Amino acid sequence: MQPSITTPDGVTRHRIRTSDWSEDELERNGSSSRHPEKPHNPTRLEEGLPPHHIPGVPDRVGIKRFVDRFLRKGKKQIGIGESLYNIATSSFLNLFLVFLPISWVLYFHEEDHYHLIFAFSFLAIMPLERLFDYCGEQMAFYCGKDLSDLIVITLNNIVEATLAIILLIKNQYRILQATIIGVIVLHLLLIPGTAFITGGARIMSQELTPHINELNHTLLTMGVLSIVLPAAFFAALDRGTNASVGAVGEEAVPLLSDEMRGHFLVFSRGIAVILLLLYIASRFYIHDPPGDDNVFQPHAELTEAMRQHEEKLAHEEPEVNQWVNIAVIIVAVGLMAVTAEFLVESTESVTHDLHVPEEWLGLVLLPIVSFAADGAIAILYFFRSIYHHYFRTPIEPISLARARAIDLSVQFGLFWMPAITLIAWWSHKPFILLFDLFEVAVLVSAVFLVNYVTADGKTNWAEGCAMVGFYTMIALCAWFYPGQPEIRLFMQQDTVASAVAALAGGGGGEGGGH
Repeated sequence: MQPSITTPDGVTRHRIRTSDWSEDELERNGSSSRHPEKPHNPTRLEEGLPPHHIPGVPDRVGIKRFVDRFLRKGKKQIGIGESLYNIATSSFLNLFLVFLPISWVLYFHEEDHYHLIFAFSFLAIMPLERLFDYCGEQMAFYCGKDLSDLIVITLNNIVEATLAIILLIKNQYRILQATIIGVIVLHLLLIPGTAFITGGARIMSQELTPHINELNHTLLTMGVLSIVLPAAFFAALDRGTNASVGAVGEEAVPLLSDEMRGHFLVFSRGIAVILLLLYIASRFYIHDPPGDDNVFQPHAELTEAMRQHEEKLAHEEPEVNQWVNIAVIIVAVGLMAVTAEFLVESTESVTHDLHVPEEWLGLVLLPIVSFAADGAIAILYFFRSIYHHYFRTPIEPISLARARAIDLSVQFGLFWMPAITLIAWWSHKPFILLFDLFEVAVLVSAVFLVNYVTADGKTNWAEGCAMVGFYTMIALCAWFYPGQPEIRLFMQQDTVASAVAALAGGGGGEGGGH
């Protein structure tokens, strides 16, 4: 007896078991009608594409989609005048652009007033940094959030990278080392900490992007380990003895020698190349994840807040034309580079007069320059939220945490630091990745705290307070830290032997190696 089923409308129907039919019966009953043909989807080979997607090599479909979005085909084009107006009114910090010509005039005509040059150059860089943020965020409408984040991160690091290259040119190697650590620690603790405080003051927790957050843990740890290795190498050679620069003994000779510095130069350059390759590979993974047609597309693990932001970018209109945006970025980078050189040149005189320690200058003061604009915006947003909360309609809290500064640390540690090391190699400068032990301890501690805070993919204002508090502890200790004399000798432009002899004879050895 054939099995039967009853449909929702009460009609009883018999179910025929097709497995009992013969092949002839299947043909007579029309198997094609029971199994309609599926529409034929052309394969990648039929479309002239490689059978499998190669990471970092977008196919024709991806290229066409990117070009259409960048050129905004079929959508409204933003005019040049409207773009310039929106840029000029994008932030109150643009008023500080008036300090730009003032700092230039003081530098070329009032060289003795280096205090004023420092102050006005510092103020002039703030609006340029804000322009980088605004223009980078506008590029998200043309390139997508993934690529625009990379653009914003790179532009924000341009300020610190320019300062670092200027210090390298001027042979200020110890200040350069302290600045590298200071920039990474600033972007790990102070900037995200203040963002978590101001952004999460009225919400239980904020979310981080899952796949990027997990990868950042690995990259940060890798960057720290690359700095720990040379320090451990140096400490192992010391074997607990006091290889002081003034001592004359057989044990101090091999430790503080040009041959030993040559060893550090070789593996510092090797570490730099490995870190660069690692950073490039990580960018391919983030911006072109495994799978077909994933280039610059939203990641599958995006949170709901991230998906809403992606939809917003797809449907809203930008404020600035893409070509005007690119032109403004190029001009701002050029102005910032020149102004940063004025700032660095005036810093030496200012710190000498105010008796600012060298370690504190590199670890705290110079990196703060890059935080000035972000700090001003964060403080303004915080007080604006308080004003709206008590006197007007409260601003809706943001559920997506602004943790881009952590990406800044990743890029500076795995891209810019190795790049500076290779630039020093090509320009025959003895810059090595042997950092002061105090700086290494500071960096390891900062990465440990950040990884712990962001491990669950969420943050809150209390954790932001902890990050800012620890950064304040570092700044306090750095003011009293005299520095490690052995590292300073290794970072001299002259030979290590001549530096040791000069210091033993009372000739000094301070500075970066003039």
